[in-house]
Amino acid sequence: MAVSAGSGKGGRGGRGDGDAEDIVARVLRQWQQVHPGLDTAPMAVIGRLNRCAALLQQATDAPLASEGLTRGEFDILGTLRRTGRELTPGQIARETFASGAAVTKRLRVLEGRGLVARRADDRDRRVAHLSLTEPGGALIDRLVPHQVAYEGALLAGLGEERQGRLAETLAELLVLLEGRIGGLQP
Repeated sequence: MAVSAGSGKGGRGGRGDGDAEDIVARVLRQWQQVHPGLDTAPMAVIGRLNRCAALLQQATDAPLASEGLTRGEFDILGTLRRTGRELTPGQIARETFASGAAVTKRLRVLEGRGLVARRADDRDRRVAHLSLTEPGGALIDRLVPHQVAYEGALLAGLGEERQGRLAETLAELLVLLEGRIGGLQP
């Protein structure tokens, strides 16, 4: 779907090769035709972030699916492994940025597969403490290096220096959004 890149407000699309443009550049050009004075720079950033997120989600979920895991289930296993301690469902929800209902559903699946164990709290039986089982720990320890290598391969075309700069820029954006998003809600 390569077409010549246009330049206008919102920045150029493409891969920097001068000939190809991404889908967002086409959308920006269309908006410029409808609203010629509109500054589409925010759309250029957010549109590309959204498109990259959707494509990366599809791509990075593929190896997990071959293991019978969803991204959310993988995130729970990884959270339990990297924290190295028991967590409550609420703590897992905060660590994985998931809703309580989503965590509950995922935990049921993981418990059913024998990857996560549940222990009732000694003082409050309503509180559950979750931990990895031995098979759960073995699975996540086997998957994480493979998953990281796979994700590295997806980004290899950028090179290490550009990946580092992109990571720094995204970190700045994340801190900014985490501090401001609540105040900007309609």
